[in-house]
Amino acid sequence: MDISVVVPLYNEEESLIELHQWIESSLSDANYSFELIFIDDGSSDNSWEIINDLSIKNQNINGYRFAKNYGKSQALNAGFQYAKGKYIATLDADLQDSPEELPSMINMLNEEKLDLVSGWKKTRHDSLFLKNIPSKLFNFAARIVSGIKLHDFNCGIKVYKKNVVKTIDVSGEMHRYIPVLASQAGFKRISEKEVKHQIRKYGVTKFGAERFINGFLDLLTLWFLNQFGKRPMHFFGLLGTFMFIIGISFILYLGIDKLYFNINSRLITDRPQFFIALVTIIIGVQFFISGFIGELLLRQRKNQKNYIISEITSSEGN
Repeated sequence: MDISVVVPLYNEEESLIELHQWIESSLSDANYSFELIFIDDGSSDNSWEIINDLSIKNQNINGYRFAKNYGKSQALNAGFQYAKGKYIATLDADLQDSPEELPSMINMLNEEKLDLVSGWKKTRHDSLFLKNIPSKLFNFAARIVSGIKLHDFNCGIKVYKKNVVKTIDVSGEMHRYIPVLASQAGFKRISEKEVKHQIRKYGVTKFGAERFINGFLDLLTLWFLNQFGKRPMHFFGLLGTFMFIIGISFILYLGIDKLYFNINSRLITDRPQFFIALVTIIIGVQFFISGFIGELLLRQRKNQKNYIISEITSSEGN
């Protein structure tokens, strides 16, 4: 098996047959053997019925249906788990990503000995203010934080070597940062290829403006996990120590001042420095407790799926 094409989808019934034909034509013309993996993320339309019909007619098509809508990250993670090809490709189901780009991306992967090739939608057919400008800001921030020189981190069309997707864990809403996850796992050979962005033919986008806010928050999470994920006490302990130093410093100041300089002055508990010392020491203790809890969770964490498969297409089930 040369290529596994993973397609996460949610309510894309209008585009699935055309997408299947487009993928089959593009990869067959390039003489690649392939499998097509549809991950139905709890669609409420007829997407699953269409996938099941396609899989009955073509044994190279496998479908997996989530019990509910878990999100694109969980759909990709499931697809990566079931993929069997030497190379793994991802496409969005809305026909805005062209499967015709995949053969050249695979060639680039081999010729330049890369781990991952990400698409770059240099020219986008989206709203300027709702998508284009926020996307540029988002990608600029991702480049600064991650150090990876990509123009489009969240492009749906990507090609990976098999060991990359079998190593990384895509959870939460981290599908935007798969190149960052791959780099953190040790797969540093990452590049991009300019791809065509098609005008959306059917339906509407399933993502709202809140995805950009969530994206920036996820980026901060990735940065923190990369820096301190394996040693949370180093982060929380440092902050706790800093708070303790401030608190102890004020306590020493109040004690020395009361014993040697202002013996008959007002009570220590009436002075604002006392409350500063008290608050900073309490905060320091909380930071240390957070660090200890983080270390305990890190040691007890077990691998578990973040989704439930409710149905599998007939061809895969047999």
